[in-house]
Amino acid sequence: MRHWLEQVWYRTTPPPLVLRPLAMLYGLLSRRVSQQRRQQAQRLPVMVIVVGNVTIGGAGKTPCVLWLVEVLQSMGRRPGILSRGYGGRGPFPRLVRAGDSAEECGDEPVLLAQRGQVPLAVAPDRLAAGRLLLQSHPEVDVLVCDDGLQHYRLERDLELCVVDGRRGFGNGWLLPAGPLREPSSRAAETALLLVNGASPLESLPHAQRFDLQIGRAVNLLSGESRALREFLPGPVHAVAGIGNPERFFDGLAALALTLQKHAFADHHAYVPADLAFADAAPVLMTEKDAVKCRAFAQPQWWAVPADLHFPAGGEARLRRLLQERLHGAETSI
Repeated sequence: MRHWLEQVWYRTTPPPLVLRPLAMLYGLLSRRVSQQRRQQAQRLPVMVIVVGNVTIGGAGKTPCVLWLVEVLQSMGRRPGILSRGYGGRGPFPRLVRAGDSAEECGDEPVLLAQRGQVPLAVAPDRLAAGRLLLQSHPEVDVLVCDDGLQHYRLERDLELCVVDGRRGFGNGWLLPAGPLREPSSRAAETALLLVNGASPLESLPHAQRFDLQIGRAVNLLSGESRALREFLPGPVHAVAGIGNPERFFDGLAALALTLQKHAFADHHAYVPADLAFADAAPVLMTEKDAVKCRAFAQPQWWAVPADLHFPAGGEARLRRLLQERLHGAETSI
């Protein structure tokens, strides 16, 4: 069903008639809910930055959050991270540390804890997560929210909307007729549209392109780091359980690696049998997949980190925006 829906969402022809009334109903209900939550919104005593999107599926939010954390630290700030904990069983809210279980906390929070090395709290209620984090870490002076653009109970000082440049806003329809959680016009209300990869969207006045680049792999057992070119010519098993697995596969293929592709659903809960391949070829997987596979990893399994890069002037543009909003938040909090 998910595969069929994605084919509907990302083609140029209109969605089937049967889905259109459902999309209209979804839009009506979501507007009512968002209006109610906006009226009930509460502010935390520090600046809040939300990195979200208006579509279902991966767009590159997590690398953007990690980049923001590094930039804020370079500016002398003490950031913390809030996340929903999707796929984790809880209990919530809870603090997350690098060695915690993805089954309890969710895969993305564990990855953020490992890479970010800053205080992190998760809960479907981001307001509750923020309160717990600030109570436990009073030194934190800015919160970066991974996802949560639609979590209107939490007041925010800066919104950044991430979009997959290749997929864009799909067919432009709301769920389930299209991939949109909110109308695409909602993206225009955010301070900046962060476009992942080359796209016509990057020409919009408030858009900034970025690229996710891969070039190395880290062994799940030993921690050894190796350049991806050392795996040439392959073959390798490429494993991805993310919103858009083809983006990961294309990145590896661009390095001239010969791939055996294994795509799984986003947030897939791996078991050893999923990766019991017939040969001993190296297995390259995304970092998000690796946090769920490390407990039963084999010597030939490698995680491939993705790093954020901006065209000339892009990083400076975001730094200026952050400085402006940080100053504004300090005067209003």
